Amino acid sequence: MKLLITGAKGQLGMQLRSVLERGKSELGKIDNIYSTADIKYVSHNDLDITNLNDVLDYVEQYKPNAIINCAAYTNVDRCESDTDNAFRVNAIGPRNLAIASHKVDAKLLHVSTDYVFNGEGSKPYKEYDMPNPVSVYGKTKLLGEQYVRDFCDKYFIVRTAWLYGKHGKNFVYTILNAAKERGYLEVVYDQRGNPTNAEDLAYHILKLILTDEYSIYHCTGNGECSWYDFACKIVEYADIKCRVMSITSDKIKREAKRPSYSSLDNMMLRCTIGDKMRNWDDALKSFIDGLESK
Repeated sequence: MKLLITGAKGQLGMQLRSVLERGKSELGKIDNIYSTADIKYVSHNDLDITNLNDVLDYVEQYKPNAIINCAAYTNVDRCESDTDNAFRVNAIGPRNLAIASHKVDAKLLHVSTDYVFNGEGSKPYKEYDMPNPVSVYGKTKLLGEQYVRDFCDKYFIVRTAWLYGKHGKNFVYTILNAAKERGYLEVVYDQRGNPTNAEDLAYHILKLILTDEYSIYHCTGNGECSWYDFACKIVEYADIKCRVMSITSDKIKREAKRPSYSSLDNMMLRCTIGDKMRNWDDALKSFIDGLESK
């Protein structure tokens, strides 16, 4: 098996590499096929996914059996002003990988986001619910999904949300650092979603890519909470003396509008390979306990 992972220096890309090198995740062992796989991890410096000719040359030369695209422009607020680059990375990049995947008959797993929904619902979004993004980030990610569907046949689109892990920047590290420094935090309570442990997401991605269960998937931590609830649990599990106060979203000035309710339902996982995503607070406690044991 030949596997190409783009965005390899990002949070999820590095988590995938960690799981693959260990041969297991906290949820279980990874299939033995990966132990003998030829795996290439590429970042922007190795391959510019926004350049079609570069992508075609690279993929046609390597001829992977599968591609996992973790590359994305994830700065939600900056996307509002840097629209061209957001469009290149989040929409054209997946298009190029889809075209190249089709040419070599490779599977493509593309990672997307809960921000493809407008957040006006009150029940967790299922895969069949109609997207309607409210930010440039969400709009470019949705177009990236569409391009994947248009230009290749063997695709998995995996939407996730509120991702955190051992590598890179994320909400958990932000709260841990701020709580230790300030002892007082204000966090919004009127936005709800699903915190997702990158370890759990990586495990399901690696299970999916070995199947022919092509579709759109939601893959997030089970259960939902507000950013305020999330922050309170982080402080509690890390045993940090810090007062966390709830505020409304209008108290924070941001360029991009966020969906107020973007919880996802992992329905397709349950109906295919199985949903082993942990409850969000169990996965969070395990993550913080792991940090403290080092």
